[in-house]
Amino acid sequence: MIRGIKGIKDITPDEMPKWSVVERTAHALAHAFGFQEIRIPVFEKTDLYVHSIGGTTDIVEKEMYTFPDKAGTSLTLRPEGTAGVVRAFIERGLKTYQSSRKLYYIGPMFRHERPQAGRLRQFHQFGVEFVGSAEPSADVEVMTLLWRFFSSLQLPGLSLELNSLGVLTDRQAYKTELVAFLKTKVHLLCENCRRRLDANALRALDCKVPHCREATKDAPYLTDFLSPSSKDHFDRVLQGLQALAIPYSINPRLVRGLDYYSMTTFEVSCSALGAQNAIGAGGRYDGLFETLGGVPTPAVGFAIGLDRVILALPESTVPAPDPWVFVASFGEKGRPAGLSLLDSLRLDQVKADTDYNASTLKTLLHSADRLEAPYVVILGDDEVTNNQVILRNMATKEQEIHPLNTASSAILAHLRFRQTRRNID
Repeated sequence: MIRGIKGIKDITPDEMPKWSVVERTAHALAHAFGFQEIRIPVFEKTDLYVHSIGGTTDIVEKEMYTFPDKAGTSLTLRPEGTAGVVRAFIERGLKTYQSSRKLYYIGPMFRHERPQAGRLRQFHQFGVEFVGSAEPSADVEVMTLLWRFFSSLQLPGLSLELNSLGVLTDRQAYKTELVAFLKTKVHLLCENCRRRLDANALRALDCKVPHCREATKDAPYLTDFLSPSSKDHFDRVLQGLQALAIPYSINPRLVRGLDYYSMTTFEVSCSALGAQNAIGAGGRYDGLFETLGGVPTPAVGFAIGLDRVILALPESTVPAPDPWVFVASFGEKGRPAGLSLLDSLRLDQVKADTDYNASTLKTLLHSADRLEAPYVVILGDDEVTNNQVILRNMATKEQEIHPLNTASSAILAHLRFRQTRRNID
């Protein structure tokens, strides 16, 4: 038996109702906010991620799935979506299309991590990228979409944290002070933080190793080093969130794990998930376009880990399945008539199924029970002769008789009526 790869999970049919709700919500809200969908490749040249994410990040150093193709080119399965979107924006000249300034994507990402609940080697993200605006209002809009997404799904225990990383000169001034502070604590830092002390000192602030968190608890705050323009930008972001009644808290340790972030950075967590409770994060990345060969272009976006959203999704958020029909047709005349009715129902967008291996009413009803069909259409030779079908409610055992030649439209009307009643109740 060939087994699946560790850390890569099948999404089975019983899980799909949750995924469908989450993905429909993502598409609907993205469209409501004016974002257009883009589909980027699942692998790119490795240099794209090294230059965008940063060579000293955990993702590039330890987590990427990288391999040479037959021509010897180094390729990498995408570990995140922003770099691919920016590459496509530059390469395809999307700046010439007004509709392309606001893009979103949904799809799988890949990182070689230690598998655990909510942290898989193939995981799924919903992300948005708002390109071309340096205004704080763009930051607020992106965070509003993020918050409305989680709120619409009724996820419990949500919290939004923000910080500002300022512009490059702000971070350079801060880095000097931070490195000096960290060197006084270097004996308390983990190996990764010591190794990256000069190249990527900010990463020590969000290191999850307990003794690193203790060692950096008195570290200077980056927000104390913001220039007047950076501070004004951050203040206007906070004012925008307040105007929309979106709750937040400021977290001076929030620096995110990717090198391309600048100015506003944010993260949403869900208390229902335990230790791995971050479900969505993002920020502004005004320098990334220039890093990847484009002209300087401001941008802000987020990415949401859908696998963790699924874990936190309340059962009450998932609607009951739409009613459907099992066609139990048998006999020399009933069988072909049933196949015709099955096709008519499907053309009317009614979910309809049958069991081709069952040939008697008893075995057909047994199949309907096994499939938990809410309704069964009984159609045998006698029904064909009398130009009628029997529609049976499998829960109440109530039956209705409808003319065979109008059965599809009658069944459709019946199901719609029941659906409306159920929604009202």
